[in-house]
Amino acid sequence: MSYLQEYQASVADPAAFWAHKASKIAWYKAPTKIISQHDNVYHWFADGELNTCYLALDQQVLEGRGEQTALIYDSPVTQTKQQYTYKQLLEEVAKFAGVLQAHGVTKGDRVVIYMPMIPQAVIAMLASARLGAIHSVVFGGFAPHELAIRIDDAKPKVVISASCGIEINRVISYKPLLDSAIDKAEFKPEHCIIFQRPQDPATLVAGRDVDWQQAMLNATAVDAVPVQSTDPLYILYTSGTTGKPKGVVRDNGGHAVALKYSMQAIYDIQAGDVFWAASDVGWVVGHSYIVYGPLLAGATTILYEGKPVFTPDAGAFWRVCAEYNVKAIFAAPTAFRAIRKEDPHAELLKLHNLSQLKHVFMAGERLDPPTYQWACEVLGKPVIDHWWQTETGWAICANLAGVELLPAKPGSSTKPVPGYHVQILDDAGQAVPANTQGNIAIKLPLPPGCLATIWGNPERFKAGYLSHFPGYYSSGDGGYLDEDGYLFVMGRTDDVINVAGHRLSTGEMEEILASHPAVAECCVIGLPDELKGQQPVGFVLLKNGITVDETTLQAELVALVRQEIGAVASFKKALIVPRLPKTRSGKILRKLLRQIGEGQSYQVPSTIDDPASLPEIANIMKQRGIT
Repeated sequence: MSYLQEYQASVADPAAFWAHKASKIAWYKAPTKIISQHDNVYHWFADGELNTCYLALDQQVLEGRGEQTALIYDSPVTQTKQQYTYKQLLEEVAKFAGVLQAHGVTKGDRVVIYMPMIPQAVIAMLASARLGAIHSVVFGGFAPHELAIRIDDAKPKVVISASCGIEINRVISYKPLLDSAIDKAEFKPEHCIIFQRPQDPATLVAGRDVDWQQAMLNATAVDAVPVQSTDPLYILYTSGTTGKPKGVVRDNGGHAVALKYSMQAIYDIQAGDVFWAASDVGWVVGHSYIVYGPLLAGATTILYEGKPVFTPDAGAFWRVCAEYNVKAIFAAPTAFRAIRKEDPHAELLKLHNLSQLKHVFMAGERLDPPTYQWACEVLGKPVIDHWWQTETGWAICANLAGVELLPAKPGSSTKPVPGYHVQILDDAGQAVPANTQGNIAIKLPLPPGCLATIWGNPERFKAGYLSHFPGYYSSGDGGYLDEDGYLFVMGRTDDVINVAGHRLSTGEMEEILASHPAVAECCVIGLPDELKGQQPVGFVLLKNGITVDETTLQAELVALVRQEIGAVASFKKALIVPRLPKTRSGKILRKLLRQIGEGQSYQVPSTIDDPASLPEIANIMKQRGIT
């Protein structure tokens, strides 16, 4: 079937399309209600019963994959490698589910998981799902205040953690952070289960804390508990505009159906293939494509405790792909920009055989054309930009490697994935012509696998996503569809600036700055201007080994923007910076840069990867007379 046939089938009759995809998984009770509506919210497979852990492990063993590798753990920061077959992983998960059950965890209870990238994080997630409990993974190393907020919102019966996490050259003790978070939280979990790592064993609190390794010695394996399709599988917190994190709720049934479909259709991954999402289990990519998606597909997944550079060098990704015969890799563009910065001519790539690698997928932020073109040139493989959100749980737009690869257009995440009826609307909610920028919205119903609600706050879910354009999900992103139906995502709608009455995309300016041969990475923000309302300011990071006069570079970048957009952009300032403030997932913190530029007070978020970058940039902005 062609892409067009697949997509049109999904839009013309969503119920029939998804009923067919749902038939591909092993339900305890197959659904008869494919799509239903309650309180103006759509639900998928409401009367179906299943268990996501059972589908990911037990079913795979039943189908003969017991001796196949399910999980590969590769940790350059500890010089450790370990592999689990499906049978071994099932045994560990069933036993740890027994540990959770022995400590009072039952169907519907919440379990917070605060762990580094170790196999026990995956085991904890699957064991929670096995019991019908609802897990909430919090990125390991988050500050106590942020962890406390999530504990108070989710109210977990148990918190699962490890004694420490390990970065490139330092050990981060998790237990003091966890203890501090519990002290700050109003809600107190009954137990904390701690996996002791030899690099930094933790001191346990008597009566509350449980040693993982000791508990597993006498654990009894337990069977999977059937749950309703609409029962929550997990809560994943994402930052909200109010400052209070939003707990995105993912259901069991729609999630299993969507992820199994996506592994084949988007990533062209079949049972037995090796898939690597180079992300973290704390992010949605880790949930969908380190843990659940590959296992639901009967594939082999990789858990990598390292970085794209410095563990030990910029050849780390190529080494992993070659060593484990990876068929498809998925990482954020920032990872490839880091590799390009350290090894611009990809000399380290030549040391590895990547003949098995078929596709390279990027998402998590806009894939700028220079990074796209570099990856295409050095790898000689299809590089697929795809766009999705924590809220959707899987791709909204992509080039479907498992259906039909369409011609790529740099800067575009290609076309909507089957199930997503994407439209571009003006601020009044009216559809706009091709090549006209507007608000990216998805006509309801959303496909299976997308967020079901916000934990404990259904009104916030409706107000934040469904009320702005009635009948549509509002993505919060701006962009346009071209004459061929390709989507170009230009950034969050708050990244559109108004210069003398002209609405301009900072994302478009970033593409232009990134095309300069000296620029490794950049971002553009809008700052207040008395005459024009807002004026764009660029921040650029130079490629390794390049030195250039800042005045000369600024003049060249101003000329580039004038040439591509015109004088209307009023782009006049570009600052060379040693680094950009980013989250641990690689997203540039543009709002913080705007706050610094506007002289506002700001809070350093717990998600920031490098807090020292902020005072550095504030000083540079002050020297240039911007703050």
